[in-house]
Amino acid sequence: MTYSWKRNLFILWLGCFLVSMAYSVSIPFMPIFLQEDLGVTDHLETWTGGVFAITFLASSLIAPFWGSMADKYGRKPMMLRAGICLSASYFMYFIVDDPYMLLIARVVEGLLAGYIPSAIAMIATNTPEKQVGYALGIISTASAAAAIIGPLAGGVISHIIGTRETFFAAGVMVFIAFLIALIWVKEPSFVKPEGKRSSVISDLREAARNRRLMIAIAIVFVTTTSVMIAEPLLTIYVLQLGSSASSASLHAGIIFSAVGVATLLAAPRWGRLGMRIGYEKVLFIGLLGGAIGNVLQVAFHNLLGFGTLRFGYGLFFAAVFPALNAIIAQNTDHAFRSRAFSLNQSANAMGLMAGPLLGGLLGSQLPIPAVFVLTGVFLFGVAMIVRLPRFSVSAPVADTGVGASKELQQ
Repeated sequence: MTYSWKRNLFILWLGCFLVSMAYSVSIPFMPIFLQEDLGVTDHLETWTGGVFAITFLASSLIAPFWGSMADKYGRKPMMLRAGICLSASYFMYFIVDDPYMLLIARVVEGLLAGYIPSAIAMIATNTPEKQVGYALGIISTASAAAAIIGPLAGGVISHIIGTRETFFAAGVMVFIAFLIALIWVKEPSFVKPEGKRSSVISDLREAARNRRLMIAIAIVFVTTTSVMIAEPLLTIYVLQLGSSASSASLHAGIIFSAVGVATLLAAPRWGRLGMRIGYEKVLFIGLLGGAIGNVLQVAFHNLLGFGTLRFGYGLFFAAVFPALNAIIAQNTDHAFRSRAFSLNQSANAMGLMAGPLLGGLLGSQLPIPAVFVLTGVFLFGVAMIVRLPRFSVSAPVADTGVGASKELQQ
């Protein structure tokens, strides 16, 4: 069959949707699982932060290795490996019976997962250069669509038959994503490089010589940390807004879905706008809108108002990570792109680790609305940094060093 980047994009979109759906169906309700199924009654906020964080610690440490393997042996094999391992991890969640076993399962997931980063690297590498930004914007809607359906489905499932059963359903979804990638995803542009596989240390040195890549990766870390300070506390906050314990998962699912609806509507438009005015400007707008949306959350003390504001926040924040992915793709050579996105994954995972830990600690010491304000302040600070000329990620690429895109050097 003749290769078509659009066909590949569709298949990868479906796989990423299923993987994101698995996450959205189950993981947002982890605090309820800890409390009701695993018997965690003391320090729930801290346990929640730790359970979220430990997976991302493991992922941040191992991601550069998997990126190097992907550039050596292909992105598709790494995506298949991640898919089958992630599916197994969800089945492990289904059978655990104490919080320490859950921590072990979360470590295993962090060490072996990585389906979506592999898919993003494939799109960034196998899509025509002028269409990369558009394709990355489209793939981001997979997670957005899952964020709409997943929490609602997870809320209904956990409300009717229990939170534990959602993990089994999640494992099935990821296994289907593995199968469709195995059968239909093509990787036509991969040519196995000659010589020995590069070491992680040499990859880090090579990336360090690409200033714009390192700036983008630093922004990913700070932004992810800022967002995840508040994210694990949302379900707990829903309880504080008056939801009953029996309905908390359903109400939390609806509020999580509000951000997904907004992202699905806005992300393709941000992608087109980024191709016209530049991804750095789109990044700034998204960060600024996200900052304002977080600060304004303190003014709403009911479920309807809170959910509406989360929708508005999602309309702006939908611009941020697709713009960062496009900037990374623009500033790296094809041969280094999987490693660049693996470093991006490490930065993202470190933020996903640091944010819940900070959120858990802050949530146990401060009112949750105060945590929202802190999140907004962090995002505002990142937005201002993006506007500084010395931190530009989209300046002329003559000094980008090793790893800069060949097309941009011409």
